[in-house]
Amino acid sequence: MSRVSANIARKRRHARIRARVVGTPGKPRLCVFRSLSNIYAQVIDDANGVTVASAGSLDAGIKEKLSGKTKTQAAEIIGAELAKNAQGKGISEVIFDRGGYKYHGRIKALAESARKAGLKF
Repeated sequence: MSRVSANIARKRRHARIRARVVGTPGKPRLCVFRSLSNIYAQVIDDANGVTVASAGSLDAGIKEKLSGKTKTQAAEIIGAELAKNAQGKGISEVIFDRGGYKYHGRIKALAESARKAGLKF
């Protein structure tokens, strides 16, 4: 019997999560994607299929702040920046979609930083 790769297992977990987690215009979904070297987060209104706010480690304004930081510190900066962008669009409450990743390490750092910056979830 062959073993399932970690990425396929994560995608299966994410599909199970997405079956229950849906973003609405009043309470959009905060979706996180993490690669080996970068992390991205976006606030999505699933009813209209629109990305309301986003932040990632490759964004021009953020990339300068990340030089010399660890990946976890970068995730904290991304979370704070995303919360600032979302609040600028009038969003204060979201549903957290961890994307099939464990709520641990960079995902946890991003979520806690977004909460500290004012997003409620």
